[in-house]
This record gives sequence, C-alpha cells and structure tokens, in this order.
Amino acid sequence: MATLDDLSVGVSSLEESVKFRQKVNLQSETFVLTNGCFDLLHAGHIYCLELAAALGNHLWVALNSDSSARAIKGSSRPVQGERERAYALLSLKSVSGVFLFDGKRISSEIKALSPDAYAKSGDYCLQTMDQSERESLEQVGSEIHFLPFLEGCGTTGLLQKIKGLPEI
Repeated sequence: MATLDDLSVGVSSLEESVKFRQKVNLQSETFVLTNGCFDLLHAGHIYCLELAAALGNHLWVALNSDSSARAIKGSSRPVQGERERAYALLSLKSVSGVFLFDGKRISSEIKALSPDAYAKSGDYCLQTMDQSERESLEQVGSEIHFLPFLEGCGTTGLLQKIKGLPEI
C-alpha cells in the first residue's frame, strides 16, 4: 500500500519558481499566476484553473500552506493537507507548477515572480482584492483577470453537503 510519503509531489520552492519564471521569460512565453487554498478540489476550481491557464503558456499556483489556510479559514481547515492539495493541483494538465506560501498575502511573491498575468476568482474585483497584492501586480506590470465561477460549485456548499450526509 502506498502512502503520501511515497508520492513524488513536485512542489517547487519560491526560488525554483523564480528560476522557472526567468526561463519562461527568455523563451518569450507567458507566465500566469494564481493563488488559493484549494481545500477540496472541485469542478469550480478546475474550471477557473483551466480559464487561468488559457491566459498564457504556464500557470503557476501559489498554494496556501496548512498554517496559512488555518489563519484565513479557521482552525478546522484545511480539510486536506498541503501535500494532498499540491498533489491534486499538479495532477491537472492546466497547472505547470505549485509553490507553498505561509502568509495571508502573496505581495512579495508577486514581486519576485513578476507574472505576465494574474488570475483571481470572480468574487473579487480591483476594489475588493487585497490592495497590497494589487499594488505589487501593478508595480510589475501584470495583467489582472477576474474569472467567472462555475455555478453551483463551491467549497462552502460542498462542505455543507458533506456535513449533512448520514454517518456510515
């Protein structure tokens, strides 16, 4: 029987991500960045990731670490650990790479990576997104895109559905 420790997850460090970004730049390809907890990967996430990937040649995901997800979502989250979440994301053909971050925001990571494009879910807009992240994106000249939701697909609804199931 395999365990998570047996899996080659392939999570990049920020430094490795920056090196990849530099290589992409030299090849005149585009680098797209998005971020999130991706707590329970579902069709809504996959839809947004596919839309984000279509914005360029390489989609990189800044994934909230377990401690970061807890700070944002509460002590009962994430439902799945960072290793499981990273493995699931890296299994998608739309995702080129993943790195973990520990803070609540990725302003410094944005400055380090200087993405050509940045994708955020459609529940945000320029006025409601974190303004330090917005400033970092504007400083490095990234195009900011807000992606539509796939109706009826969300983590909160999925968690509520799971909580309502009878115990086995």
